[in-house]
Amino acid sequence: MAAVNASLLSKLPTAAIGRTPETYSPSPNVTFRPRTLLSSWLGTKSFSLQSSSLRPRPLKVRLAAATVSLSLPTAKPETVSSPESIPNRWSSRAIKSFGMSELEARKLKFSTTGTEALLMGILVEGTSLAAKFLRASGITLTKVREEAIKLVGKADMFYFSPEHPPLTEEAQRVLDWAIDQKIKSGDGGETTTSYLLLGIWLEANSPGHKILATLGFNDEKVKQLETLLSEPGVDDD
Repeated sequence: MAAVNASLLSKLPTAAIGRTPETYSPSPNVTFRPRTLLSSWLGTKSFSLQSSSLRPRPLKVRLAAATVSLSLPTAKPETVSSPESIPNRWSSRAIKSFGMSELEARKLKFSTTGTEALLMGILVEGTSLAAKFLRASGITLTKVREEAIKLVGKADMFYFSPEHPPLTEEAQRVLDWAIDQKIKSGDGGETTTSYLLLGIWLEANSPGHKILATLGFNDEKVKQLETLLSEPGVDDD
């Protein structure tokens, strides 16, 4: 046993033999750097972790310029070529309605934005004259949505619509007609959601027209809306 103990002791550093842990001094070749264990954000001042890898990295803020479009997609670029041409501009509610129509198309997982989606967009926006006129006629978003699913069909649950579902040819014609009709009116101002609604009705074979007809919209309603628009002092949008 003594031989074993002597063998173990012979392997210990001579500077440590006979000393307690409190009085043990490290070899001069060993260097401790207390500064690498100090950090004020750890809640103590006794040590710090000043390692560069532990410092919070500054956030990289990416600045993006936000722009507001005064025009909607058109197949006739010449009608919106001049920003100064007031009749070529869409009202803020019309632009919002169009944005909501794309959102509704995505919610229903439609691959395109059709006239049925334009109609839903008008109702989702909800504050325009066209939206109020539809609700007064008993045409609500819930009813239009139900009829749209019947006509267009329900998409596969695993299908995801694109971020901006492309316009159908019928929906594009509605937008172009609205611009043309506003220019022909000669009364200036912006193209409003009322022109969108009238354009949807004129696309007789489109889902939007069929939904309106199913829910009781007719030519008489169109005349009422046109009469309303012609009245002085009426806030169209």
